[in-house]
Amino acid sequence: LPGMDGLDALKSFQQTITAPIIFLTARRRELDEVLGLELGADDYITKPFDLDVLLARIKANLRRAQRTADERPTGPIEVGNLVIDPAARTVQLENRFLDLSRREFDLLHALALQPGQVIPTDELLTQVWGAEFAGQPQVVYVHIRWLREKVENDPNHPQRIQTVRGVGYKLVL
Repeated sequence: LPGMDGLDALKSFQQTITAPIIFLTARRRELDEVLGLELGADDYITKPFDLDVLLARIKANLRRAQRTADERPTGPIEVGNLVIDPAARTVQLENRFLDLSRREFDLLHALALQPGQVIPTDELLTQVWGAEFAGQPQVVYVHIRWLREKVENDPNHPQRIQTVRGVGYKLVL
């Protein structure tokens, strides 16, 4: 990419794109992959790659995106003083719009679809990041922390996004 790298490009357009984002790169370091995925990429493929594998991963990401879109209500969801609008991909807290990353929005939306119910960490991981992240719950922990910093009055003593130790998280009114 002339003038910027893929991570910069992702940051600049991730709020406007709803299709899955797949990094196709020569960067093979584990840190680059983790950073790309945590910033919002749906998949990360390093060169050289097999064309059949690339096509299969593209199809899998599109299937997951379509399944997710089909299952979710399209109208705004209100949980207490949070208003989550999936169609506009916006979140309001007490009439103030929040600036959330793509993953933060998806995570909050997943919690808002079942308010008051505990959603296991593994289920959140699969819903928001996909099955290929199974066994990597630290991704959820980090994003929950970032999300709490945006929606909680005191992120160290959360009231809205509560942890149920050993199980998962719930969004409460």
